[in-house]
Amino acid sequence: MGVRCLSLDPSGDTPASQIADAVQGRLDDAGKIAEIFSRCERVTLENEFIPAAAIREALGLSGRPTETLVPGVETLAIIQDKLHQRQALAAAGVASPKAVPLDDGGAMAREEIGFPMVLKARFGGYDGKGTRYAKTPEELELHRPLWEGGGWLAEEFVPFRRELAVMVATDGRRTVELETVETIQTNHVCDVTFPARLGPFGAADTQGVPTAAVRAVGGIGLFGVEMFETMDGRVLVNELAPRPHNTGHYTLDWGDLSQFDHHVRLTLGLDFSRSAGADVLMANLLGQAEGPPLEVARRALLEFEPQARLHWYGKAESKPGRKMGHINLVCGGDGAGALERLRRCREVFQGWTG
Repeated sequence: MGVRCLSLDPSGDTPASQIADAVQGRLDDAGKIAEIFSRCERVTLENEFIPAAAIREALGLSGRPTETLVPGVETLAIIQDKLHQRQALAAAGVASPKAVPLDDGGAMAREEIGFPMVLKARFGGYDGKGTRYAKTPEELELHRPLWEGGGWLAEEFVPFRRELAVMVATDGRRTVELETVETIQTNHVCDVTFPARLGPFGAADTQGVPTAAVRAVGGIGLFGVEMFETMDGRVLVNELAPRPHNTGHYTLDWGDLSQFDHHVRLTLGLDFSRSAGADVLMANLLGQAEGPPLEVARRALLEFEPQARLHWYGKAESKPGRKMGHINLVCGGDGAGALERLRRCREVFQGWTG
């Protein structure tokens, strides 16, 4: 798009630094963040864990207006605190699991949530990190060393039929929702995504819930909205991410504007459009203790499946369970068959010999 980019990261060798200028520094260092604000026309986020307080301080140090950042810092502050996020959704009438703070010895959680309940760290948790389950009062007590110091919440456990996700793009005046996808999680990490209408339960009616969720937090920009569909067909918002999201990676190969196109356009205040493209399935590639060299794995995949698209992130270190890349598979509408082909593609890439 002809845009010069600058990134901030604690590491000196990052995927972003391989293709554009970079500043090395902590993501909570207001001085380093202020350097980014001073050198850039517009600023956006790769994740939601940069402290809102540090960003506010950086805006003051740099003298830049708050609209320099997309999404806004107040929206970020709401989303960063999972309890405030739940409260904002509830205040806007957006259905989501009921949540209460765990800061009174657990009395409110026992009375208002009951068992089973989900325990979550209010700040910083993702991919199942910072999440525990308490099916009984005894299990709640077992986890007390984690939550009794504060910073945790308890929320109702939702037995769901499937998990859904939608990317939402909005400039405050106009909002578009991209494809509704079904996500399958393994050990709390997104494993595969595919168009919900190709899944066993068919098309999902999210009834405008993703847009309502983004409006509830005053969102401007691109948002990933993850939802539960209950056994009786209700849709509840699980959480929001104010950035490109794992569940939107399919858009890189669907032939229309990708989630990243939307993200950049919204950050720069450019026009954007409703996107719709080919059916694409996505499988995450997690770090492994052992596996073939990348060049061997890449060749094996591309020779096995011409419709596979490999996206490798270029992270400096591979760790078991770390997201290292993903595979997109363009399919012709055969959901079950395509999902099996996608999984086979991943097995080939990872050197499976069964």
